[in-house]
Amino acid sequence: MELKSGIPVERTLKPYLIGLVLAVILTAIPFGLAATGALPRETALVAIAALALVQILVHLRFFLHIDLKTAPRENLVALAFAAVLICIMVGGSLWIMFDLYHRMMV
Repeated sequence: MELKSGIPVERTLKPYLIGLVLAVILTAIPFGLAATGALPRETALVAIAALALVQILVHLRFFLHIDLKTAPRENLVALAFAAVLICIMVGGSLWIMFDLYHRMMV
């Protein structure tokens, strides 16, 4: 489906604006939780992690135009590679922080 100007409907500005608004909201909420201390620490951490996962999905859908239902093989391979890199970075960061904590407590 195309508009009169020949631009595909998927490439209009509307999905980008929706994604931008959602991304700003999903970024502002964790900052607000951290700044105000409105929730207990453990609950706030869980809420921030959940909002981070939702924000990843928003970026995939609205900015990268990756729909997980009909993704071609290349998209799935790219997502799998990104997931592995994220696991390595998060796991390595946690490993370093716990190791430093252990060394400082000795």
